Amino acid sequence: MNPTAAPIFGRLITAMVTPFDADGKLNLDTARRLAAYLVDEQHNDALVINGTTGEAPTTSDAEKAAMVKAVSKEVGDRAKVIAGVGTPDTAHSVELAHQAADAGAHGLLIVTPYYSLPPQDAIEAHMTKVASATDLPCLLYDIPHRTGRAIETETLLHLGKHPNIVGVKDAKKDLAASARVISDTGMLYYAGDDAYTLPMLSVGGVGVVGTSTHFTGAATAVMMEAFLAGRLDEAVGWNQHLLPVYTGVFATQGCMLVKAGLKHLGIDVGPVRAPLLDASPAQAATFAALLDGLTSAG
Repeated sequence: MNPTAAPIFGRLITAMVTPFDADGKLNLDTARRLAAYLVDEQHNDALVINGTTGEAPTTSDAEKAAMVKAVSKEVGDRAKVIAGVGTPDTAHSVELAHQAADAGAHGLLIVTPYYSLPPQDAIEAHMTKVASATDLPCLLYDIPHRTGRAIETETLLHLGKHPNIVGVKDAKKDLAASARVISDTGMLYYAGDDAYTLPMLSVGGVGVVGTSTHFTGAATAVMMEAFLAGRLDEAVGWNQHLLPVYTGVFATQGCMLVKAGLKHLGIDVGPVRAPLLDASPAQAATFAALLDGLTSAG
């Protein structure tokens, strides 16, 4: 694999929040505006819709389809739209895969089945079945601190042979294991934790599926470009500059602070849905100060 070649989903991907109105109903007009902002101003190559940051556990199947359709119509001519379809239920995930394809998605994100704690052979069977449900390219989402199960290296090596499985959103934070899978399979590895973007590139990763990239996207793209061009001091400098926001967005649940931060910037995407709570005034103020510091320093 040529690490400088443009990967199928690009390098900069944001896991987009799902906008709601004041009554908690889906707000597709704001979703379209936010998607355009992320692509046109934050320079995202792709957007993940209906992921963790999109509060997927609280949105209905109909809402998920409406989000994919609206975002695809708004930015699908200039960015890829990747639909999160992972659930604890294989049959339901297959249904969501079909639905996402019909709604215009360019790819799928499949998270490890959570809560039931399936063993590795069951994880492999689940991922294989969902990835086989359509012809769309798929990213696996390896995030054991949320799902309760890591996708182990041997499982990833097997899954990497599937023609539709092209990469991994990696939030496992085991760079040595990631490096082995990259080397042995050529799968596209994206940092699933914003602060691991530069380290992931250093072991052969291709980019990031980010949360703070609602705000740091354009600068993160510059950092990755500098690294790939061999300007390592510049890349490290950008990483150090962006690190407070990369980590600060996770001071509490990520989408809570993304929504608070967007409101601070004048992009009101509404509240979060229960069981989450909106960021407290103190949490919102602390994160807003980080964003202001990023802007003033830039």
